[in-house]
Amino acid sequence: MLLYPSGVDVSSSALRFLSTRLQARRRALGTRWRRLNAGRQALLTLAHLRNGHTYAQLAAGFGVGTTTAYRYVTEAVELLAALAPTLAEAVRAASMKAYLILDGTLLPIDRIAADRPFYSGKHKKHGMNVQLIADPKGRLVWASPALPGAVHDVRAAREHGIVDALAEAGINCWADKGYQGVGGTVRTPYRGRWNSLSTGQQAVNRSHAKIRALVEPAVATLKSWRLLCRLRCSTTRITSLVQAVLSLHLASRN
Repeated sequence: MLLYPSGVDVSSSALRFLSTRLQARRRALGTRWRRLNAGRQALLTLAHLRNGHTYAQLAAGFGVGTTTAYRYVTEAVELLAALAPTLAEAVRAASMKAYLILDGTLLPIDRIAADRPFYSGKHKKHGMNVQLIADPKGRLVWASPALPGAVHDVRAAREHGIVDALAEAGINCWADKGYQGVGGTVRTPYRGRWNSLSTGQQAVNRSHAKIRALVEPAVATLKSWRLLCRLRCSTTRITSLVQAVLSLHLASRN
């Protein structure tokens, strides 16, 4: 196998954050020696999440076996996922914001046409539905567990308890037409053809669109981790990967 140098475009604070947590875990487990130290294990994990490198590529680059690379990544991902904020914690932390923005995104997966529960009719591809909450500056605040792509955004928001959590906290939330009728404090635009809306309704929809567009940087933040752009793992692992990325993002932002 030919080897070549590669870079990982993540902040040094994310590397330090993960390295510190891995070191603490090793001390708690009483680990005496491993092939890679905590810093190298953290870098290996970041290369997997950010660049989407396979376990074989990681193993060759870090001088370990493929099984070891898989084990190191799995350990780090589970550790990070456990540190991700819950919905209640995220809403509480954002309670002083003027408003929040809710949107859903599809994380593509390599499934075949027979896997109907994972097929999104909206996006015309197989994937997993993840709900995102962003603040007024477009920063990612929270990401939900992953549901099959066939699940509609309204149903996903209700299943995760997003609508109730926002209503209880009294936080106004902007969302697109896909959340029509979800209720609570979620605000959606007027529905109907543009020429069928009144002048006032058109003005409201224009204002609503400008606010809701601020969620796009949050979506881009999640998908800048290239592993999430084409997932080839078991669908049962995708929630942990999303939560791990959320933890890293929040840690590097603070």
